[in-house]
Amino acid sequence: MTKISRKTSQASSQNVSLVSFASELADAVDKLKFTAPVTHVYNPLRYAWEPHRSYLQRCNVDTTEVLFLGMNPGPWGMAQTGVPFGQVQSVRDWLGIEGLVNRPKGEHPKRPIEGFSCTRSEVSGERFWGLLRERFGSADHFFKHHFVANYCPLVFMESSARNRTPDKLPADEASRLRLACDSHLRAVISFLKPKYLVGVGAFAESCFARVVETSEELAAQGPRIVRILHPSPASPLANRGWSAVATKQLIDAGVWKR
Repeated sequence: MTKISRKTSQASSQNVSLVSFASELADAVDKLKFTAPVTHVYNPLRYAWEPHRSYLQRCNVDTTEVLFLGMNPGPWGMAQTGVPFGQVQSVRDWLGIEGLVNRPKGEHPKRPIEGFSCTRSEVSGERFWGLLRERFGSADHFFKHHFVANYCPLVFMESSARNRTPDKLPADEASRLRLACDSHLRAVISFLKPKYLVGVGAFAESCFARVVETSEELAAQGPRIVRILHPSPASPLANRGWSAVATKQLIDAGVWKR
C-alpha cells in the first residue's frame, strides 16, 4: 500500500499536471527504438507507476523554489522504486512512499526488478537522500521548497547487464530521446517556476541550460542554473565526502543558507 501523509494527500490535487506530464513522457519514450550495444530498456514510469505517481504528489507546486535534476534511473534506485535517486530504504522510510512495482517486459536476468523487496542499495541515492535527510530532518520540510526529477526515465543495459547512460547513445538515438525529455523538462520548469535549477552532475546541468536557452518563456523566468557534484561512487571526489562538497556548492551558489 502506498503511504502518503495527510498533508501530502491534501496537496495532491494540485499535481495533476505533473502526473500528466509524466504520463506523456512515458508514452513518448516507449515509441523510441534503441540498437546494440543496448539490448534491454526499462521504463519505470510504466511498471513502477504507482510509487512514481505517489512521489509526484509530494511536490508542493505553489512553493517549490529549487528543482534538482538527475540523469536517468540507476538499476538499484529508480529502476526498483520509480523515484529519482530512489534507494529503497530512503524512499520507503524517509519519503514514506511504497507501492506496487511490476516486472518489466524483457527483463534482463542479471537485473531483476524486485521493487521494495530489493536488498541492494544504490550508493548515489543513499548519499543524495541521506544529505537531504541530515539537513532537513523531515521529508515534508524538504519538499516545502524543493523537488527532484530525472531528465530521462529509461534504464539502458547491454547484453552483459552493464549500465549504459543516455550520453553514450548513438547521435540519432540520443537526438530523438532528447526531444521527448526536453519537452517534459520544459513543461515541468514552466509549471513549477523554480528560482534555482540544480543539475546533479554536468549532464543534468547541460540539459537545464539547453532547455532554458531554447525557450523564451523559461529564459524570461530567469532561473539560476547551478551544478553540484554527482554522488556516484565512480567519482573519486564523491568518495571523499560528497555530502560536504555538495553542501558547500549549494551554499556558495546561494541555494542554501549556511
